[in-house]
Amino acid sequence: MNLGPKMPSSPQVFTGCLGQAGLPMIFFLGSPKGNYFLQPRLSLGQFPKFLAKSWAREGHAQEPQTRDSKRLLAVQLALGVSEKAKFDSVSAASMVEELRESFASGKSRSYEWRMSQIKMLLNMVEERESDIIKALQEDLSKPELESFISEISMTKASCKLVLKELKHWMKPEKAKTSLTTAASSAEIVSEPLGVVLVISTWNYPFLLSLDPVIGAIAAGNAVVLKPSEIAPATSSLLARFLTEYLDSSAIQVVEGSVSETTALLEQRWDKIFYTGNGKVGRIVMAAAAKHLTPVVLELGGKSPVIVDSNINLDVAAKRITVGKWASNNGQACIAPDYILTTKSFAPKLVDALKSTLENFFGEDPSQSKDLSRIVNYNHFTRLTKLLDEDKVSDKIVHGGQRDGKRLYIAPTILLDVPQDSLIMNDEIFGPLFPIITVDKLEESFDFINSKPKPLSAYLFTKDKMLEKEFVRRVSAGGLLINDTILQLTVDSLPFGGVGESGMGSYHGKFSFDAFSHKKAVMYRSFGGEAPVRYPPYTPQKLSLLKALFNGDIIGIILALIGRPRK
Repeated sequence: MNLGPKMPSSPQVFTGCLGQAGLPMIFFLGSPKGNYFLQPRLSLGQFPKFLAKSWAREGHAQEPQTRDSKRLLAVQLALGVSEKAKFDSVSAASMVEELRESFASGKSRSYEWRMSQIKMLLNMVEERESDIIKALQEDLSKPELESFISEISMTKASCKLVLKELKHWMKPEKAKTSLTTAASSAEIVSEPLGVVLVISTWNYPFLLSLDPVIGAIAAGNAVVLKPSEIAPATSSLLARFLTEYLDSSAIQVVEGSVSETTALLEQRWDKIFYTGNGKVGRIVMAAAAKHLTPVVLELGGKSPVIVDSNINLDVAAKRITVGKWASNNGQACIAPDYILTTKSFAPKLVDALKSTLENFFGEDPSQSKDLSRIVNYNHFTRLTKLLDEDKVSDKIVHGGQRDGKRLYIAPTILLDVPQDSLIMNDEIFGPLFPIITVDKLEESFDFINSKPKPLSAYLFTKDKMLEKEFVRRVSAGGLLINDTILQLTVDSLPFGGVGESGMGSYHGKFSFDAFSHKKAVMYRSFGGEAPVRYPPYTPQKLSLLKALFNGDIIGIILALIGRPRK
């Protein structure tokens, strides 16, 4: 293979496509000294700068001559995609160092840079919509309409909100000062945290990757995104297109699984944003603690639905069904996990849910194109284990069919499963839906509060007093009355968990705030001097200070004329 002219002093440059086809190339520089330098996700445009820096490390006086992009691309295509670069703690540290240099340059702090990146991200979503839908179909068999509504349109809405509101968000907030700091003013300045890490999840792999990234960019940070390897098509798409559309000197994507995530978590970050389960959330938090890095953990839990008997049952059944089964087939952190209703009303509710399921997905839901599949065989096995437990298997009142080859489990309703069963102690995250009956609906509050705090809780009722009691007594990340999952779409509401369902929140301006430091700033002139604050301290000064801090106007006057209160 003809690689073009030789480099000065005879070092050689080897190029190769070390990721999936179309991803940025990674370049190795070899010299007579035998040293090699690895730069992950280096674009063709960045290669000359990297090569010059690597050359300088070797002590060469003269910079190397670089080949043009077409020749480098030819080498990439010729080498193919058989080689894989190992992303370890060394390459992670190198990447973070480069990002810190980029952040230190100050470019990501500017309003113009932030706006340009969000505009390009919006362009990416609009121009690559068909590719996004295809990737989601490949990963989750997600229907096109669901992909558009729950992933594409919500990502676009987040971008558009930033473009509309960012200038306002960036303005310092005025703060009040007190009498003790007379002749002063104060403000709260939002400043970027620095270099942040976003570790995403697989169930909404496009939206839940980009939504926090949008907030991080809006706040002026450099960002590393680690998409979920469980949704490989979407992960590959994000790595390819984010590099193509965004500024790769400040925004990077790292693909991989446990080893790559571990390498990332070994680094010092200015914030880590993780979406996933509690088990991994604890690992993330422990790794962050080593560097005193703040975290946002978006986890999950068993989100309950309380159903009263005085409702519009047809509407309620539709809204519950959409929230449970038409939202990624139950594979959603805010999907209803179980129902609480009275013993007398349960049969009517079961019949209404059965009828709605047939109307939505047909007599044979396995043939429906509007129902997502289970993400992989491991999760399929996990769900069938919940369903096949001895104390649970005879509680199925609808569904239960499964097909491992197609990763299909039918929408399944179970009635009065034991509280000590696996299905009532683990987050289901799938199409299984237990119904628990109580004598009085108010007993539901104690049932919910006996378990870890959920990410969401839902109530269907016409009873205003029951609504107030629900809001007062039930602690969850968010509550929704007479519907399911829609709270996620309201950007003026914070989205996040409490207790074991997570910590921190985002969406809308809350995303901007999540990745910002609120810096307190106070201004004073050289006027407004108060001798009372300076030594020597006398009884008169003490009397005046006490009056000042107590807001005692008469006491202040008396102290100033030398007649303090006794």
